[in-house]
Amino acid sequence: MKLFLIFFTLMCVRDTESQFKHHELQIIECSEKNKEYMLGADGDERFYADFEKKKGVIMLPPFADPIGFPGFYESAEANLATCQQNLKLLTKDFKDRPVPQDAPQSSIYPKQKMQLGSENMLICHSARFFPPPVTVRWTKNSVDVTEQSTLSRYYPNKDKTYNQFSHLPFTPQEGDVYTCTVEHKALETPNTKTWEVDVELPSVGPSVVCGVGLAVGLLGVATGTFFLVKGNRCN
Repeated sequence: MKLFLIFFTLMCVRDTESQFKHHELQIIECSEKNKEYMLGADGDERFYADFEKKKGVIMLPPFADPIGFPGFYESAEANLATCQQNLKLLTKDFKDRPVPQDAPQSSIYPKQKMQLGSENMLICHSARFFPPPVTVRWTKNSVDVTEQSTLSRYYPNKDKTYNQFSHLPFTPQEGDVYTCTVEHKALETPNTKTWEVDVELPSVGPSVVCGVGLAVGLLGVATGTFFLVKGNRCN
């Protein structure tokens, strides 16, 4: 059995002047294949460690005041080493114990409003699952295109489950069919969601009815005017 170890550190900071509470979050996660270090505040991600590129990544928006996290990547590596050491010790203790499982709730949708021929992004959202990981596979018209996709980091929920997003760039063409298939140990069978490129043309029915009604109305006005003028001449 694979063991997944996570350390949560939640700190509540009160602003004495404004009486607002701010929640600082630190997540250290390690398993046999995965590792993650993230810092957040009030539900937003502020910093994470990219262990492949060996650097820290600041997630604040570009309009925010410049801020740095000096030494945080080195701290992330040190915390990860501690997590992996604890994982070895706990693997023995939890070897024969069942691990709680929550199956992911999957959905698929485009990132932007769809226009034929315009580049877009399909998102496959795996929500409220535990434990990680999930595996996501993509197809386009029954052809596997998983290599073209990317997979986000884990995003924690308050109930200690996770969300994860897979992204597939695509250019919608009429009739194309895409699927994302999510696999997780809590699922008896893989969960597949389908998305079809189907652009509905605007209905011409109301326009035709309005046009006919207007024509009939104008014809009635013209007919009435003709008989009114003719009647006046007869008088």
